[in-house]
This record gives sequence, structure tokens and C-alpha cells, in this order.
Amino acid sequence: MNGNQESFEEKITSLNNTADTTAEFDQQDINNNKVMAILAYFGILVLVPILGAKESKFARFHANQGLVLCVCGCAVWLVVSILTSILGWRLYWLISIISFVLWVVLLILAIIGVINAANGKAKQLPVIGNIKLLKV
Repeated sequence: MNGNQESFEEKITSLNNTADTTAEFDQQDINNNKVMAILAYFGILVLVPILGAKESKFARFHANQGLVLCVCGCAVWLVVSILTSILGWRLYWLISIISFVLWVVLLILAIIGVINAANGKAKQLPVIGNIKLLKV
């Protein structure tokens, strides 16, 4: 492999090089609420840990990350819908390409979140991880 090219795994690892606050969480809380934390990254299922694991700091951390991701997904859908309505079908191909790229980015962020939650890590998502919508 060329020295300038990173493997896919190295790229994902470097992308996931964000603040890790796992040490601030109780290990038993992490073990008991991994499933709730994972559910936070599946769209509307973010409501399950928000409503069902109110006392879990770990689940709420991931619920916040998942909620931010869900809001971003809704924003992408809304902007694409508005642009398609305003610009009509003339630039639909360009709007489609841009929206596809944005959906892939959101999917990658969700996968990173699921992996972190499954591994019992409280790591911020790249780019959107600093946004706080829920009190942890």
C-alpha cells in the first residue's frame, strides 16, 4: 500500500478520534444500558432511551447524540424538499447528488454512534458531537 493512502479502517478510526468521556460514566450503567444507547441511533427510536432510560447518564448521552442526528436528518429532508419545490426538476440531479452525499454522511455518523454505544464508549460523534439538546 502506498504510504500516502490510508486504509478504510484507519480513516474511520481517525474520523472517530473525538472526545471520549467514558471515564465519567458508571460501568454498571454502561453495561445495563448499551441496548438503549444503541437504539438512540435509529431515527424515531431515539425516543425509547429518552423516555425509557431517564436515569441512565450513558443512555442519555447517546440519546442526545442520536437526537442531534435525527434533527439533522429532518433538516436535510426539509431543505431537499424546499429546494426541489423552488428549483423544480431542472436541477433535480444536482439536488439528488447533494442529498445522497448528506444521507451517506448521516449514515456513517449513525454507524459510528452504534459502534461506540455497543463498545460501551461515550465518544462524541464527529462534527455534530458538541451539540447538546438533552441534559445528560
